[in-house]
Amino acid sequence: MKEKLEKWFDEFGLAMRGFLLASKSKSFLISFLLTFLVFGMFINLLSNGFGSFRLMFAGDLKNALSILSGAFLNIFGVNKNFLDWFLNFVLTLLQSALISLVIFISKHNRAEKKREKADNGVESSALVAGLVVLGSGCPTCGTTLLTPLLGTILSGASGSVALAGKLSLGLNFLALLLGTFVFKKLGFMTYAIIKSEEYMKKKEKSHAENS
Repeated sequence: MKEKLEKWFDEFGLAMRGFLLASKSKSFLISFLLTFLVFGMFINLLSNGFGSFRLMFAGDLKNALSILSGAFLNIFGVNKNFLDWFLNFVLTLLQSALISLVIFISKHNRAEKKREKADNGVESSALVAGLVVLGSGCPTCGTTLLTPLLGTILSGASGSVALAGKLSLGLNFLALLLGTFVFKKLGFMTYAIIKSEEYMKKKEKSHAENS
């Protein structure tokens, strides 16, 4: 058991190194930042159910921009409960990393004509995103997308709000756990790809110098 844990953490460490090495690429950073902003704002807009979206489309451009700017500030904890903000912030970072790694591996696999591993990564990343979206909102105060759904199922029972909050928190922690395992897999693959490319370049350079 101890050896398995040590191996897992060793591979996770290499996955982190793979992510950091990939982050030196401008295209990787762009995809990460864009995903972070878009996904982060989307999750914060969902904190009021679909109310924010209805207000955006019901009002004028100024009103829509005001709502979007509020969602942008929410990403960094402005006007947010700390626990809800921190959990959503970590999940947003994790989801952004997963999507960026999937894109990186997809580009490599496209060149190598091997898409299976990247496709698995897309499915896993989509599952993590789905859990985050379903559990989005304010789990500690019971305001989530699950609240109206459970309210309907339980015919407006008073316990539906508290139950929705607990389920939402559970889904978010499940997304965090699943996302961590997916990150280890994708990050480790990324590390292997980068190191393999570095080795091939050194080998080609050495061969050219000796020719």
